[in-house]
Parts: sequence; structure tokens; C-alpha cells
Amino acid sequence: MDYQLGTLDISIIVLYALVLVAMGVYFFKRSSSSEHFMVAGRGVPSWAAGLAVMSTYTSSISYIAVPGKAFDGNWHPLIFALTAIPVTWFVAQYVIPHYRKHKIISVYNYLEQKVGAWGRNYAAFSFLLFMIGRVAVILYLSSLLLTSFIQVDIETVILIIGVVTIIYTLMGGMEAVIWTDVMQSIIMVGGIIFVGYLLTSEVFAQPDYLIQRAFDENKFSLGESDFSFSSRTIWVMIIYGITENIRNLIADQNYTQKYSSVATTKEAKKSVWFAMLLYLPLTAIFLYIGTALFAYYGGDVHSLPDAVTKGDQVFPHFIAQELPVGIKGLIIAAIMAASMSTVDSALNSSATVLFIDFYKKYIKPDATEKRSLGFLRGATVIWGVFGIFFALLMINAKSALDVWWQISGIFGGGILGLFLLALSGVKLKKWQGITAVGFSILLIVWGTFLRDLGAPYEWLSCQLDPIIVGAVGTAGLLVMAGIFVLLGKSSPKDD
Repeated sequence: MDYQLGTLDISIIVLYALVLVAMGVYFFKRSSSSEHFMVAGRGVPSWAAGLAVMSTYTSSISYIAVPGKAFDGNWHPLIFALTAIPVTWFVAQYVIPHYRKHKIISVYNYLEQKVGAWGRNYAAFSFLLFMIGRVAVILYLSSLLLTSFIQVDIETVILIIGVVTIIYTLMGGMEAVIWTDVMQSIIMVGGIIFVGYLLTSEVFAQPDYLIQRAFDENKFSLGESDFSFSSRTIWVMIIYGITENIRNLIADQNYTQKYSSVATTKEAKKSVWFAMLLYLPLTAIFLYIGTALFAYYGGDVHSLPDAVTKGDQVFPHFIAQELPVGIKGLIIAAIMAASMSTVDSALNSSATVLFIDFYKKYIKPDATEKRSLGFLRGATVIWGVFGIFFALLMINAKSALDVWWQISGIFGGGILGLFLLALSGVKLKKWQGITAVGFSILLIVWGTFLRDLGAPYEWLSCQLDPIIVGAVGTAGLLVMAGIFVLLGKSSPKDD
């Protein structure tokens, strides 16, 4: 589809980008130390850190993909947001106090204390690779969307979004990341609420009452309840939601670094609760918009063109055709905000991990404050350039998108399991830990690549829904670790 923006819409988007750069310049003078660059001097209000956590959860892909899922299917993605609530209770009750007690900045440093240096190195390196992929995916897909509205080639859009994000992130550090995320969250939430209101006034209006079509098609269902793990049932979504939310909040530097930027343990807990209690209704609004769009285009007045063939294309079409001038620019700015809030977090957290887990530990333990700050800013630029480079590669190799997520799943296979072992106090020998991680990776390789095999290898095929393969890998690591613990207890002790 090829839609075009008016002068006012483009002016709003340009102004938004300039404000972001100005915020980076403002916070540049405040980022005078490496600790301030990484955790903003631990002086961020809990509500601001919470908004930053929420904005990292909600990327530009969520802005388009979640309504698309509801348009094509039902509300089963809501289960992911619902499982975040008990996970948040667990993290606030047991994990955050533990992390605060150890005064961690890089969460992977904690693994060395509990598991060993090999665990820290594996997790940190896997995270860094994953962040390159995350930046590339967000830049590529959000730029692909924006090129539908502006007559600029995708390479230029990727470069503009990437460079603007790099500039304000390297200048202002974590403080710039959090406060730009706050602004971006307000734009994003305001935009999505406005669209929800606009659609509601249409689909609930008498005498047509278009929303009835959504009820008739069972669009508000959360999915099938049968105990099958080969399709997207409620139970599959619960497993996926619990596993992913735990991984995000205890083992992903993107999130842990934000709630480490507040002053106290109590404030850290409040920030995570604030984020998740906002994320839940926001997800419901995204889903509602997808369902309302299904009803809106199901009547006699509005119809979709033949070029719109899947749910992911419906919301952009609605933005382009139905929103007034000015509001359209704000919504596009909101999509950019969702993209940048994910990218800036990835860049700052990557720089932090590179600094603490590799540079400070192995290369320059006694680095001066000036050199440390220079390394953090340089690492931000380098990882941003990597992300831009791989985003550009995806233009001509779209299949690389799916392949990357498969590879990133392999890299991250053992990370959550390692953190759960560390938090539970389970002690493994180095070879046992590496064996358990290796077994986890093998399970993920099986679940990712060995599908739809023909005879005589059909028995090897994985029939599980792909989204729970990570959970299977984590479970495999924990089972293997449990076996080692039991064998250690039953083996005779040396005199």
C-alpha cells in the first residue's frame, strides 16, 4: 500500500525527532559519570522507570501486530499480559530485593556470583547478540511501515530513525532513555486511546451496531481450552506468558537496568507494578482496536481494498484513510516512539553489559571515569551501527527475520534456566552447568528446526507450538540440573 502524509503530519514527525535530540543534549551535561550513564544516578522516580519498562515491552511491532492478531483471530495475546501480574508479584517479592541487596547494575554479574564466570560470559554474550537482532528487527519493520506513508526509500528511513536514537542515547545515557521513554509512552498511550475512542463511536453506533459482528464471530475469545500443546491454546499461551515475562523481568538487562535506576527497593517494586498494571489495559486496548476494525470493515459502508490481505495491514490502512490531518502525524509519531523506546533501551543496556561484563572485567579494570564514560558512549554508537547494518541487510533478505529469531532463541536458551538456578541457590560444577545449558540448546534446536520431517524421520519432528520451545529449553535445563543434584546426593562421599 502507498499512502501519503500531508505537510502538517510530516512537520509533526520532524518536530518530534528534533525534540528527542534536544532532550539528549539537555541530559548530556548531567551524564558526567559512568554510573549516571548506566543507572541515572539511581534517582529516577518509580513512575518514570515504570513507564520506561512498559515502553520497552511495547514496540512499534506491538502497535501493528497486536491489533492485527485480534483482526485475524481472537484475544489470545491478552493471556500474555495477564500472566505478567503473578510474575510481577514473584519478581517484586523475591527477585528485586535480592538484586538490590547485591547492588547490581549488570544483571549478568549476578550469575558469576552464583553460577561462575562461564555462566556470566555466556549470558552476557548471548544478550549482546540478541540486542543486535532486536535493534535490526525493530528498525527494519518500523521503517517498512513508515515507507507506506512517506516517499522516502527504506534505507533512508532506517538510517534516520537509527541515527536519531543513537544521538540522544549516547548523549544522555539512561536518564535520556527513561525520560524520552516517558514522553514516548504518553504519545503512544494517548494515540491508541484516541483511535479506540474513534472506533468505538463508529462500531457501537445505532442503528448499525457493527460490533455485533465481532461478537457473532467469537472475536473476544481467549482461545481453545483443550490440553493441546501443538496449537495456540490457552494453556500454550499461559506457558509462554509465564516463561517470557519471568525472563524479561529477571534475566533481561533492558528491564532490570531500568528498575535499578530508582533509589530504593520499595521504589523498584513500585516501578515494576506500575509498568505491568499499565501494560495489561494497554494490551486490551490494542486488541480491542483490532476487533473493532474487524467490525468496522465488516459493514456495508467501509471496505478494505484488495491489496490489504492480512491483519497487520489493516491498522496502517485505517490510519492513512480515516484519521484527520495532524492526528495522523501524531499516530505515526507514536509508532516511531514505540520503535525508538525499544531501540534506545537496547543500545544503552548493550553498552552497559559491554562495559561491566567485558571491558571493566577483562580489559581495563582500573579505567578512569573519563575513559569509562568514553567507552560507554562509543559502545552505544557501535551497537547502534551494528543494528542499522543488519536492518539494512534485511531489506533484501526478508527470510532473515524468521531465521534471526530462531538463532536468538538458541543463544538465549539457557539464560533463564541459569537465573532460576542462581536464585534458588542450586550449586553445579562447571561441567554440569555447561552440560545443562548444552542440553537446553539442543532442545531448542530440535523445537525450532526439526519440523515436518518426512519418512523415515517423522518420529523426530517437533509437534509443539513454536512459541513454547523456549519454555521447553528452560525446563530441560532445570531437569538436567536436578538430575545432577540428585546424583551428587546419592554418590558416596570422599573420605
